[in-house]
Formats: sequence, structure tokens, C-alpha cells
Amino acid sequence: MATQSSSAHSLAECLRMTRTIALNCVLDTVLGGLAASLAAWACGYHAALPGGAPVLGMAGLAVAGWPFRIFQQHWRFAGRSDFWRLGGACVLAAVLVLGATALPGMAAPAFGMVYGMAAFMVLAGVRGAYQYWRQGLMGLAGRQRVIVVGDGEDASRFLTLAPHMGRRVAGLVPEGRQRRPGRRLRGLPVLGQVGDLRAILAALGADEDWMVVVADPQCRGERLSTVLRMAHETGTPVRCMPDLSGLTGTARAPLHPVRLADLLPRQPVAPDEQGLASMLRGRRVLVTGAGGSIGAELVRQIARHGPAELILLDMGEYPLWQVDIDLEATAPALQRHLVLADIRDPARIERVFARHRPELVFHAAALKQVPMVEANPCEGLLTNVTGTRIVADAASRHGVRAMVLVSTDKAVNPASVMGVSKRIAEMYCQALDARARRTGGADAMRCVTVRFGNVMGSTGSVIPLFQHQLARGGPLTVTDPRMRRYFMTVSEAVGLVLQASACGTGAQEDRLAAALLRRGGVFVLDMGTPVRILDLARQMIVLAGLRPGRDVQIRFTGLRPGEKLAEDLFYSQEILQPTGCPGLRMATPRTVDLAQVVNIMDALTVACRQGDSAQALDLARRLVPEFVHNPHGMVTQVPAGQADVERNAS
Repeated sequence: MATQSSSAHSLAECLRMTRTIALNCVLDTVLGGLAASLAAWACGYHAALPGGAPVLGMAGLAVAGWPFRIFQQHWRFAGRSDFWRLGGACVLAAVLVLGATALPGMAAPAFGMVYGMAAFMVLAGVRGAYQYWRQGLMGLAGRQRVIVVGDGEDASRFLTLAPHMGRRVAGLVPEGRQRRPGRRLRGLPVLGQVGDLRAILAALGADEDWMVVVADPQCRGERLSTVLRMAHETGTPVRCMPDLSGLTGTARAPLHPVRLADLLPRQPVAPDEQGLASMLRGRRVLVTGAGGSIGAELVRQIARHGPAELILLDMGEYPLWQVDIDLEATAPALQRHLVLADIRDPARIERVFARHRPELVFHAAALKQVPMVEANPCEGLLTNVTGTRIVADAASRHGVRAMVLVSTDKAVNPASVMGVSKRIAEMYCQALDARARRTGGADAMRCVTVRFGNVMGSTGSVIPLFQHQLARGGPLTVTDPRMRRYFMTVSEAVGLVLQASACGTGAQEDRLAAALLRRGGVFVLDMGTPVRILDLARQMIVLAGLRPGRDVQIRFTGLRPGEKLAEDLFYSQEILQPTGCPGLRMATPRTVDLAQVVNIMDALTVACRQGDSAQALDLARRLVPEFVHNPHGMVTQVPAGQADVERNAS
């Protein structure tokens, strides 16, 4: 039944297209005859033409139209390229008519040139009139009046589609300084520049019948935040247009509200899909922490590249079930195994590796909520340090090709138990990798460490907290007005983690990265510039259609245990090195001898299992001398005088 329905639909579509082309052919040839009559009248020798001017004009255009495919044009969506084709067809038609009228005593050259110009004017004029008429009809029906921000190709596409969406464009607000008010672009008035948007909306009396459409996909971050803030002050909704590649000729532009990810001060970086496929296709891949935010996205993106098997390991039954349901819908043919296991249990992990024999391991399992790990330091150290060592050792024993450790910016100059635990995990993986690259063969396991900041919407992060507080009507709680963090969308972060994995394992060749990895290098994602949490809170309130300080309050609560005002992606004495992969850089933090790390980690594990947190933290300081614990949430690392300046600015 599905096949018959599809065939019937294809046949109906073919008949509709044939009918449209035939109608266009008849209309254009008739218009060609009209143009010939006008040219003959203008030249004054209509009676001297054999067969009459209309017949010649129709025949010439009927022949010339096919090479330029003018009969396949959609009049309603005719654009610049269509009119160029129309001009070519008219020139060819003029040449054909010129050849047919090349008789003694006739002013044929003059007639041919006049006919070509008349044909173009008639055909283009009718198309333009039809578009104007259609836009007029749609404009009368539509009540939504629109101001468009931008003036590029995407803005042109929106202007074409706007009448069919029931919207009337009142003017343009381009971003270039050269666009002065009073000028016209594409027949529409330039109302001003982006900085004038608040005054423009106020002068127009903006209300619920107005809308601001950002038609430039490159307008994001602070630029988009400025547009959103000024429009919100006048109560005008803002919508964004997606990338031009996502639209078809007759599709309605799928405008969407401003998303929080659009306000990040950076452009997303797309990974090299070919390099990822060469690393993942046909391999057995294990993901620890597969039920978490990072782990679940790793699973989804890995599944797209055709692994032979996917082993999902997590302690939580429900999050693991959720990921499996997602894979059932998106990759039903993929062979996958759900493993309930604790990475701190060496016997259980050993059995998992012996049974499934993974070739690649992505280690995302960790305790990451800073205040909770502060309250349970031994549990955090056991999971993040001992658990990482157990997984890495089992992977090495069972012939895993590479293990990828997902780390965090909190491992740099750590002030929390969570941060120092991830730094020790980094050091152990660095030492393993350095030994393998120095003394091991080509089949020795590689340990790739990838460090990045916050991902938007991850479990336990500030964005879900703000969303929960907004749902309750506020207030939104911010620890300190100076608090800043790096942010990235979870999909982009995971894509770059996979990219770093391909670069670090040799699936994507990069000589500089290979040299730095031999020295204990760590991949660092390019997170752009840090975002002030206070600004993030205000933006979330605005995106909810509310007013900060009026509809929803923001309350400052003070730093929590283990927190810093700002995180770092690398140590101050390090020089970040570029790699051959966009969005990836590499740091070379201090490394230690593997035997030294193992001895201290053995003692640390014993102290944690005995519940001796003081001894465990002392051992952590021996490995990470730069660890300055901040268990009481004291404000540090703020120069004198800066606090007052930033507080006044907020």
C-alpha cells in the first residue's frame, strides 16, 4: 500500500509540473508575440514582415526559451538568476528573429534589437507585476508587521517568503555603518542601524502586531543580545531565521524564538565527519557514564558513525533506559549492550572488558556537582580518581586501542575536591599515555584527555536550576555578580571531544598534536569568552518574556563551597598551542612519573575507603601542589578595587 501511495503521489506531482510548464510556455510565447507587435509598431513596418510580427515573435521565444529553461521558472519566486536567464532567452530570440527577417530593403537589425528589448521588458514586467500582486494580496491578509535586522542574502530570502507567511515588512535595520536612514534597499526603507532599534520601535508604536526578525544567522552572541534587549524594552517579540540551507524554494521560513545557545559569544565549530567515521566505523565502543548529559550525547553522536557495537555503562538504571529508548528510535539496527556497573568496582569492570572487548573507551563517568562532592569528598575522589584508574588499567590490559578522558576546566588551579580529583585523573592518564608513546608499540593504548568548561543544560548545572526557578516565578539565585563561566552547547562539545579523539589517536593526522601529546599534552576546547552568570540569568528572564528586576528578581547568595569566581582552561604558565583541527587547542600541563602517581593513588584509595577525608586531601595536595582548597566559599582571585567596579556595572 505504501508503494502504491508513493507512486500515485509521484505521478500526480509529475502531472502538476507538466501542466505548470505547459501553461508557462503558452503565456511566455503569447507575450513574445505581443512584444514583436510592439517592436514592429515602434519601427513602423508591421505590414512588411512575412507572416506577421506576432507569429515571428512567438516562434522566436518558443525556440529560445528552452535552452534557458525560462518556462520552468516559478513566477512567484523569480529572483536575480531567473531574470538573467530571461535576458539570455530574449537575446537569443532577437537573433533568431533577426535571421528570419534578413531580407533586402527591410530594417531588420533595428527590428531585432527593439524586439529583444521589448520582449525582456514585457516578460520581466509581467513577472514583477505578478509578484507585486501576490504580495499585495498576502499583505492585505497578514496583520503581522515586521522589521528585518540584516540585509544579506538571507534577508532577501525572507523578504521573498514574508508575504506568504502573512507578514508585511515595514523596513530594514542593517548592521553596516554605511547603511544610512532614508535610503532604500530592495525597495524597502532603511529605518536605521541596530543601535537605533529601541528608538525605531518606539517611534513606530510597536505593540503585539509588530515583530523583529533577525535574518542574519551570523548575528548571535552580544549582537543578538543587544537586539533582544532593545526589542524587549518595547514589548516587541524577536524571531530568528535559520540558515538559508535549511529552506526550499516554496517552504515557509521556519522562524524560531531566540534560543539561549544563540546568545553564546562564539560561533559553533563543526567536526570533521570523515575523520570521525574512520575512527568509529566498525569498532566496538564503550561509553562510561552513558546516562549522563555528556555520555548520552556521546552515545548519540557515536551511533551516527556506524560502530560495530556500542556498550553503554552506567550506575543508574533509569538514565541508561532513557538512552536506550533514544537509540531504539534513531539507530534501531545498532547492536548495543546495556551494562549496569560501578566504575569503582575493579572485579565488575574487569568482567565487562573481558566479555565485550571494546576497542575504544570514552570515559565520561564522574561526580561533577561541586558542592555535593565537597560534602562527600571521599566519594568524589573514589569515583573520579580511583574509578578512572580502574577503567584505564582494565582498558590497557584488554587491548583497547584508545581511552578518552572527559575532563573539566575545574581541574586547572583547582579550589574544590571535584576539581583536584579530575586533575589527578588527568595526570594518571597523561602518565599512561606518555609511557605508551615513549616505550610502547603502535598497538599500545593511547590515553587522550579533553578539557572543557560548562555545557548548556547538563545535569546539575546553572541553566536547569534557572529554568526550575523561573517555573516557580523566581527569584533566580546567583552566587556572585562577578561569577563567570565558559559555556558551550552539549552537542558541539561532544562533537569536538570526538574530533580530539580522532586527532589524538591518529585517525586524523596532526604532527604538532602528536609531538605535544608525547610531552603530556591535553586537548582544550576553544570555548570562546566566558559568560557572566548574572547576564545569563537576565537573558533567561528576557527569553521567558519577563522583565528582570520587575517580573522576576535576581538574588545573590554568595559563593558555595569549592567555587571560584572564574575558571581557567589552562595554567597561566602554559602556552596554548594550535592543532590542525578547528576548535581544538592543546596545553602541556605539568606531568609526573607514573610510579609516583601510582604510589600516592594507592594510599589515597585506602584513605577514601576508610573514610579519612583529611588524609585523602593531604595526599591530593602532594600530587597537585597548586590545589588551594576553598571549602567555605570564600571570594578569592579578585584584584583590589575590581569588585566594586564590577558590582556597580551590574
